[in-house]
Amino acid sequence: MHIRKNDIVYVRAGKDKGKKAKVLKVFPARLKALVEGINYVKKHTRRTQQDQKGGVIQRENPISVSSLAVICPKCAKPVRVGFKEMADRTKARVCRKCGEII
Repeated sequence: MHIRKNDIVYVRAGKDKGKKAKVLKVFPARLKALVEGINYVKKHTRRTQQDQKGGVIQRENPISVSSLAVICPKCAKPVRVGFKEMADRTKARVCRKCGEII
């Protein structure tokens, strides 16, 4: 997957289109990512013994990774991510515009 935890991403689609934020968690099996401050939803909660106060809470929902683009640290723009094999036989993510390692 081209998006990892702690990446700064640009939202390309949806109600938060145009915003930049940090990735908090990635769900590779579902192809979704939890992004800080993006895709807020309201969830109605019931009163329980642990949570004495019920009501409506606002929380972030995971967003599809196809709606996100990684921001290159060198270009400072949203870019596509490529993969390159390094000299020590490890894979690294690279910016498709400038070739810099992300």
